[in-house]
Amino acid sequence: MTSKNRTKTRTERKASEVAELERRGALRAQREFEAFGPGCRQRQEICLYTKFGGVNSINGSRLKGTLLRPRYAPEWVPSWEGLQHHPRTCEDGHILEFGHIIDATRESDGLYISLKVVDKSEHPHEVDIRQYFMIEQLVSDPKNYCVPFLDVVSVLNEENKQIIVMPLWLHFTRLRFDTVGERPSKYYLIDFGLSRRDDATEENPLEYPIFGCDKSVPEFQKNADVPMNPFPTDIYYLGNIIRQEFLLTSSGFKFLTPLVDDMVQDDPSRRPTMEVVIERFDSIRQQLSTWFSCYFPRRRSFGEYISWN
Repeated sequence: MTSKNRTKTRTERKASEVAELERRGALRAQREFEAFGPGCRQRQEICLYTKFGGVNSINGSRLKGTLLRPRYAPEWVPSWEGLQHHPRTCEDGHILEFGHIIDATRESDGLYISLKVVDKSEHPHEVDIRQYFMIEQLVSDPKNYCVPFLDVVSVLNEENKQIIVMPLWLHFTRLRFDTVGERPSKYYLIDFGLSRRDDATEENPLEYPIFGCDKSVPEFQKNADVPMNPFPTDIYYLGNIIRQEFLLTSSGFKFLTPLVDDMVQDDPSRRPTMEVVIERFDSIRQQLSTWFSCYFPRRRSFGEYISWN
């Protein structure tokens, strides 16, 4: 195949993909029109506002000084209308990944913030647990890695819903390591929707399994209806996230493998406690040579981390 033919093929393929996207968009618009009538163009935006508590909850509460993206303004008109632009190439052409979370700007100081709607009927403990970590003696504790609250606001006419105001953070996988031994950035725990608070004097608290984003917890696979101690499960979650996001995707972190292997053992009783995990991690970090601490980690290619042990 000649270079000219290859170029033509790529051009045709791209044109075909654009045409398919436009066809799907037109089909969706037609179905929405048939189902919702001529006002359906704004239906999705209204729906997103509803999940977010409604326009009135922004304008009529302490969130009045909060600026949302143009797409979510009541008078929004798509910026691509009348232009030869595909919606996905425009800032207001992107919709929310999660309907209950949105980014915004605090007008008083320009701070980028995150707004999260919490339904107390689904997550009754989230706000209380977050507020617990905001009490004075815990806020000043350097070991407190829970995302700070800026505000908690009630939603008008919806007593079961609250809006949590937090600083806007970068996803932890977006921040690359310069070297293995670099001074670490601070990572925050941001989501407490499935969390529970137990009495510190209870040595073996029992909770029914709650399936979060990670569905691979070994003890949940056959015992979903049996109460169990949730703390070894937390150890598994942490170990598995390190395994999936660092060990399997980047070079330079293999020194953590023995610790992570213990954290993700199938038998919960054989996993170390969090205190032991911290002690072992500190010991491992102190034993790294100066030379290795200056090693530059790199992301593995797809084939590399699929076949890596």
